Amino acid sequence: MAIHEVLKSYWGHTEFRPLQQDIIESVLVGNDTLALLPTGGGKSICFQVPAMVMSGVCLVVSPLIALMKDQVANLHSKGISAQAIYSGLNPSEIQLILNNCVHGGVKFLYLSPERLGSEYVKSQLLQMNICLLAIDEAHCISQWGYDFRPEYRKIKEVRELFPDVPVLALTASATESVVNDIQDQLGFKSKLVFRKSFERLNLHYIVRYHENKLDKMLNAFQMMRGSGLVYVRNRKLAEDLAAYLVENGMNASYYHAGLKAEERQIRQDNWIKNKTRIMVCTNAFGMGIDKPDCRLVVHYQIPDCLEAYYQEAGRAGRNGEAAYCLLLYHTSDAHVMRANLAKQFPEPAFLASVYAHLSDYFQVPVGQESEHDYLFNIQAFSAHVKLNTVSVFNAVKLLSQLELIQVNEALNLPSRIKLHLKGNELFQFQNTHILYADLLQLLLRTYGGIFDYEVVIAEGNLAMQLNISEAKLRENLQKLQELGILTYSEQHNQPTLRFIGPRMAKQYLPVNSSYIRFRKQMEFEKLEAMIQYAENTNLCRSRVLLQYFDEFDAMDCGVCDICKEKIGRYWTEEKLVQLVEQLRVIDWKKAYSIKELASICKNYRDFELAAACRILLDKGILQLNSAQQITWVK
Repeated sequence: MAIHEVLKSYWGHTEFRPLQQDIIESVLVGNDTLALLPTGGGKSICFQVPAMVMSGVCLVVSPLIALMKDQVANLHSKGISAQAIYSGLNPSEIQLILNNCVHGGVKFLYLSPERLGSEYVKSQLLQMNICLLAIDEAHCISQWGYDFRPEYRKIKEVRELFPDVPVLALTASATESVVNDIQDQLGFKSKLVFRKSFERLNLHYIVRYHENKLDKMLNAFQMMRGSGLVYVRNRKLAEDLAAYLVENGMNASYYHAGLKAEERQIRQDNWIKNKTRIMVCTNAFGMGIDKPDCRLVVHYQIPDCLEAYYQEAGRAGRNGEAAYCLLLYHTSDAHVMRANLAKQFPEPAFLASVYAHLSDYFQVPVGQESEHDYLFNIQAFSAHVKLNTVSVFNAVKLLSQLELIQVNEALNLPSRIKLHLKGNELFQFQNTHILYADLLQLLLRTYGGIFDYEVVIAEGNLAMQLNISEAKLRENLQKLQELGILTYSEQHNQPTLRFIGPRMAKQYLPVNSSYIRFRKQMEFEKLEAMIQYAENTNLCRSRVLLQYFDEFDAMDCGVCDICKEKIGRYWTEEKLVQLVEQLRVIDWKKAYSIKELASICKNYRDFELAAACRILLDKGILQLNSAQQITWVK
């Protein structure tokens, strides 16, 4: 089936977005390819379509469990077989998924990067017919990137197992140094990048300097129709700002990683379906969410870097219509951010102390290697060792980057059990332990395969049939586990922590001080670029962003707060009318870039015409297509 037939048959589209077809064709001829497509650029199509044309399994590496699960569910809805392996699955589930991939029937296998270090997983991959290796969020492999994850370095080992299989790396934001590093780390045979401009013609970047951010935020939503986002840096502030907006008549809610998985899903769906107008959120919200009609993204606090700001602000206006990206800033913000960043790099002695506390907390002796995933409640741990939670969080993050521990994101896992006793042994146990006989009999009647692997159980239904409380049911299951009758894994929604290698004595912990200094310097440079963007009062904000991503030939946008102040003195209503008359007589059978229009409309410099076109886009006289080209409406 040809790629256009696949696109139409499974996705219902007749045309690819800009660069998608070029990327797909590059993959199909066997090229290692890096696709640099801004947020909302349709990255998943770039590996899903060619994989459907190719014979074999497409291996997709992604760092976000929620995103993997969403993509698998989306593929299933199209009748495409896909599976995902991530932290939290038990060995029998992993074995079943890998067996299905080996013996055919699975088209897409999603893997979290930490799973690539497993020798068992690698041995199973070697038995598969892998046709394509797709790396999502590829900037995570680069130590120059803003979200470096050491486990991504394991991808190169897998790549070496399949030297003839093409690699497609995908990311939404990367500087030139990160682009080069991604290709080096993944062992590209030759460098090949498809790069879509980071310019978003319909976005209005605005910074407001004010002490009273609450009023500015409220005023922005009172003036603006449509849905919006407010980004903050901590959970408590998300809850407080949502309450403030509700108190002032706004339809608002909040979202952060502290909510249960079901509640997060409900709130996300409510915002997407416009049941909730404003979502106040941490950066836990937004990844993989495609809502085209978001009109306003407010940053109540500045992010750590321009990469994060660009991605979050870029969730506005994906439908091509005018949208606004508002950053609320106060001079004290810079001081707070610099102080917080300094705390993110604790001294080696504190790192060693937290490592030792973790080892003791999970009862891992010195010299012992543990491959166990421990449920990790950072608040409970911090209280137990009497340390500040934020300080512990920073230490844990750095210990992860130093590859001494591995922390995986929270995942909502249901309760599971597996019976160990069979036949006469189980029968005798039921006869001598009448208290548990009804429970065991119900489990045997309800769940097949209970002796072979851990099966998911519905505790509420079991408790109701036994006419006992869920708490009592869990107590009985725990007691049966203590007696060795079964294995019981209780439902949880917490991150997991794993130690890498054997536990080391505190005084011998290999803390790479030079690496820590390097990371600290790089993070400070990224933060300073973010602060300069906020404090800039002279340069077009769009140009500042584009230059950060190595686009040095960009023109002034004409619609950011700085440009509007400048062009207000030039583009009078009379001059705009004159320009519209020139544009009216152009042959609009095709769409034009601003540079092409500048070559047609004489007497205007490029940046002047760019500013005017953005004003006319706002007025609805011009409009943008998916390639960010201009077409005539009026």
